[in-house]
Amino acid sequence: MSEKGELDNSGFNKLNWFTRIGYGLGDCAQNLIYQVVAGYCAFFYSDVYIVGNNTKESSSIAGTIMTTARIIDVIWDPFVGAFVDKHNPRLGKYRTYLLFCGLPLTIEVVLSTQAVTYVLLQMLYTCVNVPYGALNASLTRDTHEITMLTSIRMVCANIGGFFVWTLIPIFLGLAAGKAIPWGFVFFQFVGSIPGILFMPFVPAVKKVVGKKNMFYLFGTIAIIGNIMIYIVSKSGVNSGDNTWMRIANFVKSTGFTIITGYMWAIVPEVISYAEYTTGRRIAGIVNALTGMFYKLGNALGGIIPLYGLRILGYIAGEEEPSSLTKEPKAWFTVMSIYNIVGLVLLLICFFASKERIAMEEKETKNVKVTDLFTEFVRNGPLRIIALYFVTAFTCMTTQNTINSYLFGMSNQKSGTQEGIRWLASLIPAIFNVLMIVIIFFYSLTDEKIDEINREIERRQKTSNAEEA
Repeated sequence: MSEKGELDNSGFNKLNWFTRIGYGLGDCAQNLIYQVVAGYCAFFYSDVYIVGNNTKESSSIAGTIMTTARIIDVIWDPFVGAFVDKHNPRLGKYRTYLLFCGLPLTIEVVLSTQAVTYVLLQMLYTCVNVPYGALNASLTRDTHEITMLTSIRMVCANIGGFFVWTLIPIFLGLAAGKAIPWGFVFFQFVGSIPGILFMPFVPAVKKVVGKKNMFYLFGTIAIIGNIMIYIVSKSGVNSGDNTWMRIANFVKSTGFTIITGYMWAIVPEVISYAEYTTGRRIAGIVNALTGMFYKLGNALGGIIPLYGLRILGYIAGEEEPSSLTKEPKAWFTVMSIYNIVGLVLLLICFFASKERIAMEEKETKNVKVTDLFTEFVRNGPLRIIALYFVTAFTCMTTQNTINSYLFGMSNQKSGTQEGIRWLASLIPAIFNVLMIVIIFFYSLTDEKIDEINREIERRQKTSNAEEA
C-alpha cells in the first residue's frame, strides 16, 4: 500500500496511517473536551460546586440537572442527524462540523457550571459527535479496514481516557497545591492500560475467535473483574494497600474496553445494511440513532449513581486525602488546558479524514427527521445495536461516575459505603451479562456484510452505466 493510501472505485479503500491515526485523534479530542465534564460533572456539582448549597441534596439535584440535559439532547440528536445527511458543506459532508462546532464546544465546556450551559454543552457535543461517527462509515467499505480504523480509534480514545481518568487527579492536586490522591490515580491508571495495550490486537483476535465469540470472551472477563473489585473493596479501599484493587480493575478493564471499543466497528455495518435495504447511505441518521441511545445510556448512568447516593444517605463536601480536590479554580484551570489540546486534535482529524463514500446530492433532498424512526423500525440489526449501546453506556457512566466516590467514602456510613461498592462493581457486572445476551441476537456476520457491500457497489455501477 502506498503512503497516500489506495482509492478503490468500488469503495473498498485501503487507508493510510495518517488517515487512521488522524481519525482516531478525533476521538481522543472528544475525550479531552467532553469526557472531562461527562465523567466528573456529577462529582463537581455534588461536592465542588455543591448545587443548591445543600450537602445532603446536592447529589440528587446534580442528577436532575444532568438527566434533564441528556433528555433534551436525546430529542436533539435526530434533528442533527437529519441536518448532517441533508446538507453537503464545501469542506466535507461530515468533517466540516469538527471545525465549525469544535471551537464553540471547547468554549462551552469551561462555562458548564450552571444548568443552562450544561444543556448547551450537550447539544454542541452532538453537533461534533454525530458527524464524527458518520465519518467512519464514509472512509471505506472494507470490513478489515474498518476493524483496523476502529482499533486505532479506540487506542487514541483510551489515550484520551488515560489523560482524563488517570492524570486529571494529579493535575488537579498540583493546581490546587494539595495532596494528590495516589490510591485513586493508580486504580485508574491500571484501568487505562488495557485500552492502549490490547486494542491494537483486536483485529487479530477477531480473526481467530470470530466477532461474537470475542464479545462473549471479553464480556466474561469484565464480569470476573467486577466481582473481584467487589470482593477486594470489602477489605477497605482506603487502607493504603490497594494492589489487589488495581489487579481487579485491570481484569475488568481488559474485558470492558474490548466489548465497548469494538462496538463502534459494528455501526458502519448497520449503515451498509440500511443502504442495502433502502438504497440510501444515511450515515448521519444511523449515527444520530446510536447517539440517542448512547446519550440515553449516559443519562441512565447519571441517574443510577446520583439518585442512588441520595437514597444511600451520602453527605457531600467531606474532604478526605483519598478523594479528588474540591477547589473550583483548580478545576477551571485543568479543564481549560484540556480543551485547548482537544481542539488542536480535532483540527488534525479534520485535515486527515476526507469522505470517500457518502450520499449523492440527489439523495440528500429527501432526508427527513422521521427517517430516523422509520429506519429504527425496519432495521433489525440497528435495534440490537441501539439496545447494546444503552446497556454499555449505562454501565460505563455508572462506573466512571461512582469511582470518584469509591476512594473518598471512609467518613460515610457503613450502609452508604456498601451501596457505593455495589454501584462500582456488582451492578456493572449485571450490565455486562445483559450485553452478552444482547449481542447474541446480532445477525450480521463479516461474510454477510462483505456480500452486502459488494451488492451495493454492483447496483451503483449498474445505475451509473444506465445513466451514461
